[in-house]
Amino acid sequence: MNINKVLEDLQKLVMAGVLKSHESLKDHVYTKMGGQADILAIPTTYEEIQSVVTYAHQHNVPLTVLGNGSNVIIRDGGVRGIVLQTSGLTEMGLREDGLLYAQCGAEIIEVSRFALKKELTGLEFACGIPGTVGGALYMNAGAYGGEIAQVLHSAVVLKKDGQLITLLGNELQWGYRKSIFASGEFIVLEAHFTLKSGAYAEIKSSMDELTELRESKQPLEYPSCGSVFKRPPGRFAGQLIQESGLQGTRIGGAEVSRKHAGFIVNADHATATDYIRLIHHVRNTVKDKFGIELETEVEIIGEE
Repeated sequence: MNINKVLEDLQKLVMAGVLKSHESLKDHVYTKMGGQADILAIPTTYEEIQSVVTYAHQHNVPLTVLGNGSNVIIRDGGVRGIVLQTSGLTEMGLREDGLLYAQCGAEIIEVSRFALKKELTGLEFACGIPGTVGGALYMNAGAYGGEIAQVLHSAVVLKKDGQLITLLGNELQWGYRKSIFASGEFIVLEAHFTLKSGAYAEIKSSMDELTELRESKQPLEYPSCGSVFKRPPGRFAGQLIQESGLQGTRIGGAEVSRKHAGFIVNADHATATDYIRLIHHVRNTVKDKFGIELETEVEIIGEE
């Protein structure tokens, strides 16, 4: 791939957004580590996203979609081709039919706060989830007994060939921390949520309580990717890790959090290699002690 040629072509397609070559992705992900993107594109309109996706498809250029990087580890070798970041699309509002809509780059925390302002209940569980709307749909994000699948009415998505279609919530093949979007066939552009009218004071009280729980239990003072592992059936990953005596274990600058064992934090200028090696160590230790194979929730992308 000729990076300069691709960049030159994209400059004609992404007029209002951001385009950079050889861009370090450390400042674009929550872990504050990882390599460079050959090309980083941050469009500001659906048309620009559509143009970039169509271009990559037609010219066989690798394309990676990135939200706000809250649930991703980018390897130290970086990402080849185009990294398409959706953080430039953050609009949200209420439709005439009463559905709450939000663009793919809007943070799901902000969407829950918008719902509060409109006295709509159903998204309280999302008040502490740091991902974007696109990432929340991709992962069927959830917390404290709620998940996206429970409130999503439909989504406007982009196919690999640039075609726009709308999928209903019951078409999205929901599972625990997964959806149809893991197939890579679709990119979320916009989500429509079905929420119910509620009392402002009750909604806010619930959100305040969940926020206090999150802040008291999670190591928010360090860069991290949130919960590293999915919850195994009948158990909690953090509990298994804690009972394996792994809290405080460090490889390089990456450390199993002393505050919440389900988190691995960037405690001291960790590299992605440090982080990934520690993930493997935790998985191996838990398997040896309990016979349980922990499955990662975080997405790991890029070159070694």
